[in-house]
Amino acid sequence: MIKVGVFKCGNIGTAPVLELLLDELADRKDIEVRVVTTGSKMDTRAVEESIEKFLRLSPDMVLLVSPNTAVAGSAKAREILSNKRVPTIVFTDAPGKRVIKEIAKQGLGYAIVTGDPLIGARKEFLDSTEMAIFNSNVIKVLACTGIFRLILAEIDNVITSLKNKTAISLPKLVVDIESIRDSKDFKNPYAKAKAMAAFEMLKKVAEINVKACFVEKDKAKYILLVACAHEIAQMSASLAEQAREIEKCGDTVLRTPHAKDGRLKTKDKLMFSPE
Repeated sequence: MIKVGVFKCGNIGTAPVLELLLDELADRKDIEVRVVTTGSKMDTRAVEESIEKFLRLSPDMVLLVSPNTAVAGSAKAREILSNKRVPTIVFTDAPGKRVIKEIAKQGLGYAIVTGDPLIGARKEFLDSTEMAIFNSNVIKVLACTGIFRLILAEIDNVITSLKNKTAISLPKLVVDIESIRDSKDFKNPYAKAKAMAAFEMLKKVAEINVKACFVEKDKAKYILLVACAHEIAQMSASLAEQAREIEKCGDTVLRTPHAKDGRLKTKDKLMFSPE
């Protein structure tokens, strides 16, 4: 039994469902998953208090999930985990590209999802409902475009190595539009094109929200910018759904459920059983 620890520092689109991706049927017998989170906060104090509790779980591998892993709280989590010498993968968004060399030097793996955008965190605009809607749209895009399947494969590779007691190869992955283009998730080229477009739209969301949250000081301008970005996220989710609907029409939706022993089964016909 491999103990997988998920440490969440703040939130990105991957964070709410990461541990669920590992055992979607609640049926796996080869892993045990536990989660500790700092909530929405990312300060160093929150990290130090939470990670102390987390390490008492004695995980065999760690998944660290955090936006902008260069900031103080997330950087502290990386520092602590690297000193523990536990196989660790950092899941983060586009700003994480700035510290790739630092992550590698710490001996950690990484999966940087460039289409996992910053939320429009302006008090005149963002409330709990808007936050939930935004994250649901991001999750839908990352699921429908196959990004979740891509990062899940990297996690499962490490779990398999731990089970077999073989050399562990931690991922060094930057997920971009080319990741969708080169995947085998889509049989229909129009579906793949729509998926690529949906992902690229999320990257634009991040660009606009960075300007709205950190650059623009005029309230009349930044309120419209964050609203604009969230509208793009909603359209991105709609486009990603269209991509999946095209695959449904051809009965070619790829499904990869886990077997009880952790193996990934596969199927692309609705009425067939996965093998």
